[in-house]
Amino acid sequence: MRKGLPGFRMLAAAAMAAAVVAMAPVSARAETRLVEEKESQYNHIFIYKRDHYVSLIFGHNRRLYTESLANTKDPLELPVEYTRYMTVAMAYAPAARRLLEIGLGGGTTVSYLNRTFPALRIDAVELDPVVATFARKYFYLKENANLKVTVRDGRVFLVRSQETYDVIMIDAYRGPFVPFHLLTREFYQLVKKHLAKGGVVAQNIEPSTMLYEAAVATIAAEFDNVEIYPASGNFVLIAYNGPRRTDEDLRAVAGQLDAEYKPRYPLSKIVTERRKPAKTDGQKLTDDFAPVQMLKSIERHNKKRP
Repeated sequence: MRKGLPGFRMLAAAAMAAAVVAMAPVSARAETRLVEEKESQYNHIFIYKRDHYVSLIFGHNRRLYTESLANTKDPLELPVEYTRYMTVAMAYAPAARRLLEIGLGGGTTVSYLNRTFPALRIDAVELDPVVATFARKYFYLKENANLKVTVRDGRVFLVRSQETYDVIMIDAYRGPFVPFHLLTREFYQLVKKHLAKGGVVAQNIEPSTMLYEAAVATIAAEFDNVEIYPASGNFVLIAYNGPRRTDEDLRAVAGQLDAEYKPRYPLSKIVTERRKPAKTDGQKLTDDFAPVQMLKSIERHNKKRP
């Protein structure tokens, strides 16, 4: 393992402290401490703890990005606000039996869903085996009969899978950006093939990036409906085909799910935040590699830059 620079570690500690202070109250005397640091094939990874909060932080291009934050004493807490909004997809697919998440991180979202909707069968796909290991080691992620983790690129997983899903969640990031091959028309066409009838896609997009307008334009080219949920600096995009869900229908379904499952973050409250994305002239993104070379090209895109 290549040792991280001391300044890099201090930045990571500051990122952890800022995330905890912004998202959850902790003891004023709590210290931020580095628990483990490892450089994988894809990421420079830090695990920090402060009080009972643990953070997964990536180093990318000399900057630090908090990928996951969890309360080790409360597995139902989702301290990062946008992850709460990702769960709104359940209100769009009320009879959901199968869910796929691309981009595990610390596994907080799928762990929450697994505990809240115990009959829901979840496949979680994570590119980096070290991230998957850390999720199990530090983030209370526990696989069971209804929660399985596969270490593989998310797009490659879909290419090789024959399964269909009621909900597909996409929360894969490389530093400040979603990997390009998870934002193209060809990718969303592949996602559609794996959606069951009435299925829905939920994707986390950081709106300040230069690819945001292109991402909205691209997913809108493949789905009849695209809606957004603003969440403290992030947008959760919801995409689906068929008639647009009315506010009344969404509130009714959310209320039924709240009554039956009593989620920590009520769906009936989240659905009231639904918005239409602003009209955009963003470029529709397409693959920058030939189909016959797709798998090799994805592997090349995923590699960490020197």
